Parts: sequence; structure tokens; C-alpha cells
Amino acid sequence: MAKPIPRLSPEQIQAVVKTAWEDSPPYNKVLMEHGVGAGALVQLMKRELTSSAFKLWQARAKATKAPTVKARWPYGR
Repeated sequence: MAKPIPRLSPEQIQAVVKTAWEDSPPYNKVLMEHGVGAGALVQLMKRELTSSAFKLWQARAKATKAPTVKARWPYGR
């Protein structure tokens, strides 16, 4: 079971949702910027988005793969 969603202000929730929509895959960036883990992020997105928007976000998040270690700085690009 995922950890409970941390108590966030409406402004913080908007920032988390915006970051999750912009980044793919969203989990690492949201964790680094906002301190919300993957399970809590899924719960938060499910609560805040409509069901159709959540399904789109979930499919988009699952379809993208994290970059490999060699593709990340300082090894590549």
C-alpha cells in the first residue's frame, strides 16, 4: 500500500500536477522538487484529475521510459 498523500496547500497541489504533466516520466522530477513519491503521486493525480485526464496521464507516464544511466549527466549528453 502506498504512503498517504502528504498535506499540501492548493498552490502546492497545482505545482505538483503541473510538474507531473510536463515531465515524462514524471516520478523522479516530482520526488526531487516536491518530495512526493510515486504511489502518493498516483493517488494525488487520481484525486485531482477527472477520470479521463487521469487515464491519459497514466498511459503517458507508463509509456515513457526513464533514461539509462549512460544517457544522464555526467556520462552522456
